[in-house]
Amino acid sequence: MAGLKKRSVNLAGHATSLALEPEFWAVLERAAAKDGGSLAALIQRIDNARGDRALASACRVFALNEAASLAG
Repeated sequence: MAGLKKRSVNLAGHATSLALEPEFWAVLERAAAKDGGSLAALIQRIDNARGDRALASACRVFALNEAASLAG
């Protein structure tokens, strides 16, 4: 697996950085496109629902669930 790729996102009006492996970014981008929304909007939804989990972890879990649902 390749190294982390860092991106800046705006969440609730605050800029933050998020570092994920490119494979996770690819799944998140596909999920956002499938929903007809932006990557930022998807990350905002994940952020709103993550509870106490770190944002990067929540994004990875979302991506794993998304990939599993596509696999069958």
